[in-house]
Amino acid sequence: QVQLVESGGGLVQAGGSLRLSCAASGRTFSIYRMGWLRQAPGKEREFVATITWSGGNTYYADSVKGRFTISRDNAKNTMFLQMNSLKPEDTAVYYCASKIRGSTGYDYWGQGTQVTVSS
Repeated sequence: QVQLVESGGGLVQAGGSLRLSCAASGRTFSIYRMGWLRQAPGKEREFVATITWSGGNTYYADSVKGRFTISRDNAKNTMFLQMNSLKPEDTAVYYCASKIRGSTGYDYWGQGTQVTVSS
C-alpha cells in the first residue's frame, strides 16, 4: 500500500506562485508514476500533470503547460508541483495520486490541498 500526503496549498494573488508537495510512504518501491489532478467547485476532477517515477518523463495539461512544472525526488519519495503565473481559474483542490506497477490506473490518492488564486 502507498500513502500520500499533499501540502503547500494556500491563497495567492493572480500572477503569483505556489509549490505543492506530495510525500509518499509505505510500499513506495512499487510506484510506476505519480500525478497531480485538481477539482474546482462545481466541476469534474481534471488532469494537471504526471511524471514517471524512474525515468522522470513528464506530461502536462494544455491549460498549465509552460506555467507548471512537475518534478520528483525519488530518494525522499516526494513529488512537487511548481505553479507559476497562477490564474483565478487555477483555483481548486489539488490531489496527488500514484499508479503502482501492474495496475491499470491511479491506485492511491492523497487528501487534497486547497489552492485559491484571487483576481
